[in-house]
Amino acid sequence: MPANLINSHMLNTINSLEKKLYQIIINRLDGDNIQSEKYRNKIFKLVKKGIGGFIIFGGEKEEIRNFIAELQTASEIPLFIASDIERGVGQQIKGATNFPCQMAVAAAIDKNRPEDILLLNMIIQSIIDEAIDIGINLPLIPVMDVNQNQDNPIICTRAFSDNPEIVTWFGLHYIKFIEDSCLISCPKHFPGHGDTKEDSHISLPVITKSKDDLMKTDLMPFIKSIEIGVSSIMIGHLKVTALDSMPASLSKKIITDVLKKEFGFNGLVITDALNMGALKDYGNVPVECINAGVDILLHPADANITVKELLSAIKSREINEGQIDSALERIIRAKKRFNNIKKTDVNYKAHAFISEQVFDMSITLMKSKPDILPLSSSDKDTYITFAGENEIYKSSLLKNHFNSELNIANPELLIIAIFTDVSAWKGSSGISDREKQRIIRLVKQAKKSIVISFGSPYVLRHFKDASVLIAAYEPSEQAQMAVIKCLKGEIDSSGKLPIIIS
Repeated sequence: MPANLINSHMLNTINSLEKKLYQIIINRLDGDNIQSEKYRNKIFKLVKKGIGGFIIFGGEKEEIRNFIAELQTASEIPLFIASDIERGVGQQIKGATNFPCQMAVAAAIDKNRPEDILLLNMIIQSIIDEAIDIGINLPLIPVMDVNQNQDNPIICTRAFSDNPEIVTWFGLHYIKFIEDSCLISCPKHFPGHGDTKEDSHISLPVITKSKDDLMKTDLMPFIKSIEIGVSSIMIGHLKVTALDSMPASLSKKIITDVLKKEFGFNGLVITDALNMGALKDYGNVPVECINAGVDILLHPADANITVKELLSAIKSREINEGQIDSALERIIRAKKRFNNIKKTDVNYKAHAFISEQVFDMSITLMKSKPDILPLSSSDKDTYITFAGENEIYKSSLLKNHFNSELNIANPELLIIAIFTDVSAWKGSSGISDREKQRIIRLVKQAKKSIVISFGSPYVLRHFKDASVLIAAYEPSEQAQMAVIKCLKGEIDSSGKLPIIIS
C-alpha cells in the first residue's frame, strides 16, 4: 500500500506493542543534519520501528522536501510531519517564505475591512500551500494564548492579542483554512500560556487565576476551536491551580475531565515538547502523560528510551494497553485526512510579495509629535543607536541608512532601535534595567527622539517621553525594511496596536 494512503484496516498492520508505542511519538528531525549518512540512518531506523512522525527544525527547502518524501515512502503508516510555522514555513525551512509574527498580523489586518480579510486569507493559504509543498501535514499553529502578562518571556508577540475575542477571531480563521486543506491544525498551549512570567522551556509556570477568569480569557479561544471541530490541541506545561495541582500535560483532571468531558473535545491531544525544563522535577513523564489522556508524545529527549519506559509501565500495569489502543485509533483516524491533501504549484515570489505587504501594514505608530516624520533625506543631524540583543542588531540594515557614529552629546534627532527576540530558553522578551536607564537618559539628551521596538512592543512603555514611538513586533530584515520605508515617508504606518500597554 502506498505510504500516502490509509484505510480502516491500517490499525491491524501494527502487530506489536512496541510498534504501537512508537506510533504515539513524534520525534525531532534536524533538517540541517540530513546530509549526514549516520543521521539519515538513525531517522530511517525510527521509521522502521514505527515512529508516528517527526517535528522539523531547520533544513533547506528542496532537500527537506525530498527527504520527507523518502521517509513517507519508507513508512508503513503515513507519518505526521509537524513544524512550528507560526511565522510561515520560512521560520524553519530555508528558501520558504517568512511571514510576520501573529501579533504583527493582528496589527496589520482590520477585520472590518473586506480587503484586509482577503489579504489575511492569502497569508494563511500561502503558509498552507508551502507546508503541503514541503510535506508538512501537522502545522503546530495557531498560537491561541491570550498574552495578558506584559513581561511574558515566551508568548508575547507570538500571540495575536491580549484580548480573547481578537485571539479567537484570528485563530478560528487560521483553523478553518488549515482544516479545509485536510491538514491538522493545532491550537496551543491549552489551557493558556498567555498570563505567565516564566518560559516553560526553563521552568514550570504557575497560573493562579480563578476558573471564571480562565473561562473569560485563556480558555475561550480553545473552547471556540473545539466548537468548530479542530483536529488537535497542544497541551502546555503549565500549572493552573484552579484546575489541578499537577502540570496540565500530566493532569487527568485537565485533559480528560475538562478538555474532553467538559468541553467535548474528541480530537488528538498532543503534549508540548517533552524535552522542556518545566517537567524536570516530575518522574516518568511519558507514563503520566498517557494516563492523563494524551495521544501523542511530542519531542521526547529519546524516543527509544521513551518506548522502553512505556513498555515497562504496561508490564507493571501502570498503563492499560487499552489506553494506547484508544490513542492509536484517534491517530489513524486523523491520518486518514492526509488522503485528501491536494498539492498545487507554489509561487514563492508571490508569497514574498504578500509577506512584504503585511510587514508594511503592521508597523504601528504608537506616538508621534508633529513635524518629525517623515525624516528628511538631507538631515545630517539624525543619528541612530542600538539597544537590546547585539547578536541581532550588529548587522542591522538600519546602519546603511542612518549615521550610527553618535559623537555628540545632544543630537538634534536620535533614533533608538531596540532589538529583542521572543524565543525558547531565553527567559525574557524584554531588556535589562540597565538598558532601560540608558535609553531614558538618551531620550532626555536628544532634542527629538524616535524609539523603535523590533520585538516586544511592551518595552516601549518605559519610554513615553520620546517624541515618537514605533512598534515593529520582530527583529527580522523585513520588519526593518518596513520601518525604514515608514521613517522616509515611502509608506504610511497604518498598523493598529492589538494590545493595551500600560
